[in-house]
Amino acid sequence: MSRTQGTQDLGKAILRIVLGVLILLHGIAKVMAGPGFIVQVVTQAGLPAPVAYLVYIGEVVAPILLIIGLWTRLGALIIAVNMLFAFALVHAKQLGEMAPTGGWALELQGMYLGAALAVALLGAGRFSVGGYDGKWN
Repeated sequence: MSRTQGTQDLGKAILRIVLGVLILLHGIAKVMAGPGFIVQVVTQAGLPAPVAYLVYIGEVVAPILLIIGLWTRLGALIIAVNMLFAFALVHAKQLGEMAPTGGWALELQGMYLGAALAVALLGAGRFSVGGYDGKWN
């Protein structure tokens, strides 16, 4: 393994683990609060109530996959789709707004979406449970 490959694998690990931990914390908060708010948002959008429970896959299961580096690309895609639903169902009114501090009102959500897409494209790297299968996940 070259030095460049090693630093790339470390960068992939840092990106996926940080994204996974930060999204997982949101998921844990939602588990602790219960599904009420999420069910309300989903049903107000005209979607069936059981769709609300998919948030737990996007904010608990998928981040765990990223953290350990197993099925990383799938986990990252799930997080990206979860963020798109968050934009559409919860944050649509803020899409063009600036925050009082001067940044985009949705910079956190935008960063989560961008990081998830990057992980989906880059894969897990060598430092993952997924292991080596002829190419680095």
